[in-house]
Amino acid sequence: MSGSLTPTALARLLGQWQRGSAPAYRELADVVRLLVLDGRIPLGTALPSERTLSAILAVSRTTVTAAYASLREQGFLSSGQGTRGRTCLPRTAYTAGQERDSRAALSGAPGLAVPDGVIDLAYASLPASGEAVHQAFAAALTELPALLPGFGYDALGVPALREAIAGHYADAGVPTTAGQIMVTSGAQHALNIVLRALVGKQDKVLVEQPTYPNALDAIRATGCRMVPVPLPPAPERGWDLDSTEAALMQQRPRMAYTVPDFHNPTGRLMPDAQRLRLVRAAAAAGTVLVVDETLRAVNLDGGTTAPLASFSPAVVSIGSLSKSHWAGMRTGWIRASESLIQRFAAVRSTMDLGGPVVEQLAAAHLVRNLADPLPARLAALRENRSALLELLKLHLPRWEAERPDGGLAAWCRLPSPHSTALTVIAPELGIRLAAGPRFGVGGVFENYLRIPFTLPPDQLETAVLALRAAQDRLDAAPQLRRTLRDSPAAAIA
Repeated sequence: MSGSLTPTALARLLGQWQRGSAPAYRELADVVRLLVLDGRIPLGTALPSERTLSAILAVSRTTVTAAYASLREQGFLSSGQGTRGRTCLPRTAYTAGQERDSRAALSGAPGLAVPDGVIDLAYASLPASGEAVHQAFAAALTELPALLPGFGYDALGVPALREAIAGHYADAGVPTTAGQIMVTSGAQHALNIVLRALVGKQDKVLVEQPTYPNALDAIRATGCRMVPVPLPPAPERGWDLDSTEAALMQQRPRMAYTVPDFHNPTGRLMPDAQRLRLVRAAAAAGTVLVVDETLRAVNLDGGTTAPLASFSPAVVSIGSLSKSHWAGMRTGWIRASESLIQRFAAVRSTMDLGGPVVEQLAAAHLVRNLADPLPARLAALRENRSALLELLKLHLPRWEAERPDGGLAAWCRLPSPHSTALTVIAPELGIRLAAGPRFGVGGVFENYLRIPFTLPPDQLETAVLALRAAQDRLDAAPQLRRTLRDSPAAAIA
C-alpha cells in the first residue's frame, strides 16, 4: 500500500482539470487516470472519499461518484470498501508481470546481446575516458608487485583507494576517514550490500518515481515493499518534498533511496534547501537515507550543491567511476559511519571476499585526479545534449523532452502511452530502447521514454530518425499500438 491522498493534495495535482469540452465526471476521471499512468499518484494509493473531494473541488458528489465509477470500469481504481478505492492499473500481460523474460527483452535489461548494426539506447554509459584509464592501469601494474606477497583479499578495499576516496569527500566539504569507506565492484554491488544489511523482507523502502531501474530490481529482489514518491513533471523542477515528507511520516520506511545529483532518468539536480528538508524528514521518520552519487561528476551546466552527506553524518553515500570514467572499471564505493561500514563488511563476506586489486590500484589514480578527463567529456556531452534536443524538436515535435541539468540522458514525454510499443518494434528499425515502465513501480510511465545522449550527433540523428519511423508506424496503426502495449509478450513470441 502507498498510503492515502488527502483531498487538498489531489486537488493540487489535478490543477485546472475542467476545460468544458466533456462532461465534468469524464474530465475528472481522465485527469486522475493520466496522473496514475505518469506515476504522479502512486499505485495502491487510497483516493479521498466522494464527499470530501466533491467539497474541495466545488462539484457535486454525483460528479465524483461517476468519475470514480469510470475509473473502476477502466481498471484504474479498486473496488475497496466504501468509497476508499485504491489506484491500480488494468490487468494486462504487461502489468500482470507475465513472461518475465519477455519483459526483460522489452525493457532493455542488462545482459542482453545487441545485434550488429543496432544502436543501443537502452544503456546510458560512455566509453573509457581517453588516455586517463589506460595510464591509470599502466601505473597500477608498476605498483602491483608490492602487494603480491599478501593474500589479495580485502573486504574493505585496497587502502590507497579508500584513502583517495576519503580525500575526495573531504575536498567536497565532507570530512571522511578511510575507515568510513568500503570499495565495491560498482554502485550496483554497493546498493545490494546496503540493502542486505539494512532491510529485510516486507520492510518498506522509499523510492523516487521515476528512478534508476537497476536499483528497483535490487530492491525487488530483497522482497521489500517499495513506497514510490512521484517527482513533479516538467516544466516543474526539483522534487516534491511535501509528498516526500508525508510519505516518510505515514509509511515510516526502513530506508529511502534517492538520486539527487543529475537524477536518473530526468537529469535534475536537487537544490540545497530541498536536500536539507529531505535529510531532516528522513531523520524524523527514523529512515536511513541512501544517496546514489554515481552521476554527480557529470555536471553539464555547472550547478553547485553540497553532497547530501554534508547535511548529516547518518547519510549513506554510494559512488562509482562507471559514469564519469568507464563502466568496465567495475569500481564503486560506500561512504558511511565506521560502525555501518563494519556491518557492510560482514554482509559482504556472504557475497564475495573483496574486489580485484589491479582495478583498485588504477581507480586510486583516477580518483586522485578525478577532474583531469572531465572537461573534454562534459564538453562533448553538452554538444550531444543540444543535438539530441534539436533533433527531437525537429523530427518528433509532439514529444516533450525535459532538458537535463546533467547526467547522460533526456526524459521524454510521449504524446500517448506507447512506450512499450515503441520498444517492441524499435529493433526492426535499428535501435534498442528501455521502455518507460522500467523506470517506475507498477508499470506506470507508458507515456515516457529515456533517450541517452552518449552517442555522437551523427548516430543520434540516425537514432531519432528511427524513432520517428517507429512513431509514424504506430500513428498509422493505432490498433497495433494497443496490442503491443497490452500484450508485449505475445508481440515478440
